[in-house]
Amino acid sequence: MARLGQVLMRTISACREWSIARDIAGIWLVLVLAFQPTAAASQTVAPSPPAIAPAQQADSQDQAENSGTGDDFVRPLNLFQLIYSYKTAPGRGAAPGTIRDVTTETANLRLDHRIVLAPQWEVGLRADLPFLAKNPINSDNPAGDYLHGVGDADFQAALIYKIDARWSVGAGARLVAPTGDDALGSGKWQIMPGAAVRYALPEISTGSYLEPLLRYDVSFAGDPSKKNINNLQFAPTFNLGLPDRWFVTLYPSPDIRINYGPPVTGQTGRLFLPFDARIGRKLTENLALSLEIGVPIIKDYPVYDFKTEVRLNLTY
Repeated sequence: MARLGQVLMRTISACREWSIARDIAGIWLVLVLAFQPTAAASQTVAPSPPAIAPAQQADSQDQAENSGTGDDFVRPLNLFQLIYSYKTAPGRGAAPGTIRDVTTETANLRLDHRIVLAPQWEVGLRADLPFLAKNPINSDNPAGDYLHGVGDADFQAALIYKIDARWSVGAGARLVAPTGDDALGSGKWQIMPGAAVRYALPEISTGSYLEPLLRYDVSFAGDPSKKNINNLQFAPTFNLGLPDRWFVTLYPSPDIRINYGPPVTGQTGRLFLPFDARIGRKLTENLALSLEIGVPIIKDYPVYDFKTEVRLNLTY
């Protein structure tokens, strides 16, 4: 009987262990079946977003950095620009043969628009409407008082080709209309064909580039009593991107000139070579402020004695 009792107890214990193991196995199986779809879903690789070519990525970043300068001929932007400039230059004095400084203050409204034709082709459009305050001495203004009015408006179109992320080229022309008054405008229709080559310098900093620009300004119609215009203009532009959205640009404007037309007041030669630089900062992603200063080094052809410009750029 004692042995029978021991066997019975062992059987009951074994049954209990089997029941517990069976319950644990059942719970494990339920958990595996419950979480198996989730695990499989977590292992499913989501489709990768379309890869951006390095050239396109660099170009997009470069466009964002260049929105501060607003004067990149071969990287046009959708841009509205307000420019205030102050310039002094030699002019006729009250007595025949004398020279005096003439001051010109300009508030210029400028609009740029970019049209993408193809992945590597673009058209850049630009229009300027200047408002002037100037104090020349002439028969209508013998006292040299300040005269106010609209200056010569212009329109520019350029075709740009992006060779790669580093190189770009562009060519176009600017048409200047004699919309200004006799004392404020040139009185001549002008055409300015020009071209530029851009070489990006990302190894220096983002937004740095070298861009020589060459254009030729020639008059072809207008008031026959006004002087003809015929000069070569050049800008060896170098833009340096700095930290915290600052930038410095050397020769941002094509102020280096060689005059092939009639001499102007105070001219002793053909060459005008200034030092021209601009410093600015992007205040926001769409707003930038800059200051440009130009002073002559060689002024045989006196374009100006001193120039300063304040620019406010708004991209859209």
